[in-house]
Amino acid sequence: MTKKQILIALKIVVSIGLMIILIRGIDLGAERDRIMAADISLMFASGAVLVAQMGVGGLRWWGVMRAIETPMRWLDLARLTWIGNFFSQALPSTVGGDPIRIYMTYKEGNIPLSKAINGVMLERIVAVVGLVALVALVQPAFLPKLDENARMLTILSLCLLAAATVGGIIVLMCLDRLPKALMRFRIVRGMHALAGDTRKLFLNPGHAGFALFIGVVTHANIAFCTYLMAKSFAIDVSLLDCMVLMPPVMLVTTLPISIGGWGVREGAMTVAFGMVGVSQGGSVTLSLSLGLLTILIMLPGGIVWLLGRKRGEAVSVAEAEAAVDEEMDHAAAETSEKP
Repeated sequence: MTKKQILIALKIVVSIGLMIILIRGIDLGAERDRIMAADISLMFASGAVLVAQMGVGGLRWWGVMRAIETPMRWLDLARLTWIGNFFSQALPSTVGGDPIRIYMTYKEGNIPLSKAINGVMLERIVAVVGLVALVALVQPAFLPKLDENARMLTILSLCLLAAATVGGIIVLMCLDRLPKALMRFRIVRGMHALAGDTRKLFLNPGHAGFALFIGVVTHANIAFCTYLMAKSFAIDVSLLDCMVLMPPVMLVTTLPISIGGWGVREGAMTVAFGMVGVSQGGSVTLSLSLGLLTILIMLPGGIVWLLGRKRGEAVSVAEAEAAVDEEMDHAAAETSEKP
């Protein structure tokens, strides 16, 4: 087996193992009744919000590309966002749909591959910044719902996340000014060119403000989708609860330790929504439903990609990963050769 196959196999084991542990702790009969009594209209509304999320994601990416002086059409970026999310959600992969987004942006936008890489990386960073900002905005209204220990843990976690986010952005902006001793690390050399684009985005008030706003909207949209789905199952949570609890859940879900976040998302939602009194069964049912709905909504992205493949316009996953790896190696080599 290759290294990538081993990694995928380990992710499958993690996802299946976590799912078995969680499902064994719930009343399957009660959850079946909950599903059978669900409000279908609210489920459709939740799906519509997810469709709108593709446009929001494209707008977030559009703002980043404009900031780093490689503008592309919003509609094209929304389409590529949909395709990338299909690969991240529906297929086992070691890196998700980002290489596809990067390489298709490079091909269709007629821009340097390094700029395409930086655009996707910065778009991901904007999403994290929006997550922290949303939680900080709604935190004062949510904290009174928690006991003293949970309140202190929540505040500490938010402070650590905010500090890590700000510190990470500062480090990115200074990558081209770090001591030469650090340049022996391949990842530092490969991300050397990212520093300038990070400064263009975050040191410009107009670009930074727009990115922050869309980043907040991104996670507010996900929270609203979760709220509608919860209400369809008669799960007693408020929109405020979802605004606070879903961003950390989504952050944990992005950890590359499972297939599409399956198992990890269910475990995170069980812990998070348990803080506001939702049962383990309700949390798992809600999480599984959101996961299945997401796959359903992402399928058109896969169809668009397949149509592009038939016309010779879309790249394969292997080609995209190879191109991105080659570009990172090239950037690392160029930086190491500089005096």
